[in-house]
Amino acid sequence: MGIPNRDELEGKAKQAAAEAKKKVGDWTDDPEMEIEGADEEAEGEFQEEYGKIKREAGEKIEEAGKRLKR
Repeated sequence: MGIPNRDELEGKAKQAAAEAKKKVGDWTDDPEMEIEGADEEAEGEFQEEYGKIKREAGEKIEEAGKRLKR
């Protein structure tokens, strides 16, 4: 596994913030805030997965390039 890229890091950060928002919504009995948090958490998960796919694709391309140079 390579170094996480920007999308992976931003996705993780978005998930953490969303989790906090969900908890605050729960504590304050604010269902709209809980829903917002859940939506933002899903966005963060998607962004993180997108970043992983980009990184893995880049690693595969780099690996293929190295093989071609042999």
